[in-house]
Amino acid sequence: MLDTRPLLLDTDFPALRRGELGTLQVNLGYLCNQTCTHCHVNAGPKRTELMDRITIDLVLEVLKERSITLLDLTGGAPEMNPDFRYLVAGARAQGVEVMDRCNLTILMEPGYLELHEFLAEHQVRIIASLPCYGPENVAEQRGKGVFEASIAALRKLNKAGYGYDPELTLNLVYNPNGAFLPPAQHTLEAEYKARLNDDFGVVFDNLFTLANMPVSRFGGMLLATNQYQAYMKLLKDNFTAANLHSVMCRTLVSVDWQGYLYDCDFNQMLDMPLRACPDDERSLIARENPRPHLRSLLEDFQIVGQAIAIGEHCYGCTAGQGSSCGGSLSD
Repeated sequence: MLDTRPLLLDTDFPALRRGELGTLQVNLGYLCNQTCTHCHVNAGPKRTELMDRITIDLVLEVLKERSITLLDLTGGAPEMNPDFRYLVAGARAQGVEVMDRCNLTILMEPGYLELHEFLAEHQVRIIASLPCYGPENVAEQRGKGVFEASIAALRKLNKAGYGYDPELTLNLVYNPNGAFLPPAQHTLEAEYKARLNDDFGVVFDNLFTLANMPVSRFGGMLLATNQYQAYMKLLKDNFTAANLHSVMCRTLVSVDWQGYLYDCDFNQMLDMPLRACPDDERSLIARENPRPHLRSLLEDFQIVGQAIAIGEHCYGCTAGQGSSCGGSLSD
């Protein structure tokens, strides 16, 4: 696969610094039951990287010591990590809100058929990928039969109370099926709600629109089809400075399957680790290890005000209405 990383490191993107840490986004591994064309993680059924129990226990310890309020679980399919339920139950026992980035079809796989009941029991917030309200675009982006399995999974979640019970949040995610920016989030959300309810009796809370990032599998496709330069121009031409105030990297730390820390999961895929403060003499780990680990967050490792590692891909988060793990940044 062609790699965009060398093209992204030299950038004129504005400098960013961190605020208070509110979200720990944990990648539980790259194993997935799907292989999607837009996937910036390059996940799939043949990936073997999975976070182990020792590292998961460190996650739980960090949540407690840092008083983090939100645990954002991603992958791959995070549910395929054997310790997924252990982590969710442990975090919820601490009063931490848990968010599961679910591809929906995992809920229809053998061994996961009752998972929706576990998610509802622990009031896990679900962010589910559904790139269209019709089968054709979904099949092109995510594979044949994925749309039908996704609708079946959504019906299971609705039956468990998701989309109805205010304590059981079900949000959907739209990614463009190509090298273009997503449409206005609120307009597309209304269209999704009408079509999914009318055609399939499915309800949900919110729709998030995310721009495709020029990294990993999608980035390789851009290079292979000679669309990379045009796509980067599109992102830069639509740069919106106001979005700099609310980009996710200011309040989030991304953790890879081995426990190393990054400013976001896009930087994780580009092997751009969170920077250890060079003047932080109080932290032995920060001085000796330029790749901070979860263990760093258990000591006096200062990240507030720290410079964020940036690259050309950061224009993807700030183009147009903006893009983050919580959808658009502006109307």
